[in-house]
Amino acid sequence: MSQIDDLPPLRDVIRKHDLAARKSLGQNFLLDLNLTMRIARAAGPYDDVTVVEVGPGPGGLTRALLSAGAMHVIAIERDSRAIAALNEISGRYPGRLTVIEDDALTFDPRPLLQGRRARIVANLPYNIATPLLISWLTAEPWPPWYDRLVLMFQREVAERIAASPGSKAYGRLSVLTQWRMSPKILFDISPKAFMPQPKVTSSLVEFLPRPDPLPCDRRALEKVTEAAFGQRRKMLRQSLKYLGRDPAELLEQSGIAGTARAEEIPVEGFVRMARLYAARLPSS
Repeated sequence: MSQIDDLPPLRDVIRKHDLAARKSLGQNFLLDLNLTMRIARAAGPYDDVTVVEVGPGPGGLTRALLSAGAMHVIAIERDSRAIAALNEISGRYPGRLTVIEDDALTFDPRPLLQGRRARIVANLPYNIATPLLISWLTAEPWPPWYDRLVLMFQREVAERIAASPGSKAYGRLSVLTQWRMSPKILFDISPKAFMPQPKVTSSLVEFLPRPDPLPCDRRALEKVTEAAFGQRRKMLRQSLKYLGRDPAELLEQSGIAGTARAEEIPVEGFVRMARLYAARLPSS
């Protein structure tokens, strides 16, 4: 393994700061700096871009992002044990790394951006990966405050995100993501690359925000997809009854057969149903 800077190897950093990965925090550290550089290169170029990184841990990807040319990195880390290690990286790259000890699920980095272009790049903790993705793709206003997401997920989750209608992996997460994003699986990463080793393969996924997604109330889309995929083996004329009313008119006006199943319906079909569903709701 080649060094990307003159900082200590990550295993030494982990020993020095007692950074054994904690399952409760969903931590699986990437120790191969060649691999973190591959991820950083996949997320570039970084002309005038501030990178927001979630869960940097001992800082392997942080170092790669800075070495690859990121103008500035805002690293959000919940684990207080990692802060000292990250501050050492900040000393090596003066003025280019801001370390924030906080919970990424509640912390808003936008005030720190000062209007600059931003990109989110992260080896996400497994236990909060999907909630974080949902929070980013439902950001308002749209287009969002970031130009791209490059994120690590378990392979199974990545396949659900990028799945096409008609496939077994296609589901609610596919629809919610693809309504506003164009996702693409870039490459897989073996469990052996992590410490500790997870039981599953991981995948790096790129998300490009759609500049003009189909107009739709996000909450209505969430309700319709929840009902449709909650009982995905049933026909929509049955599963959509969980919306609290007879779905026949909703399906007819959407141009969708009542005998269809959720996995057969493209994103556009769900958007049509969600718009009609939202129009039926009483004004608040």
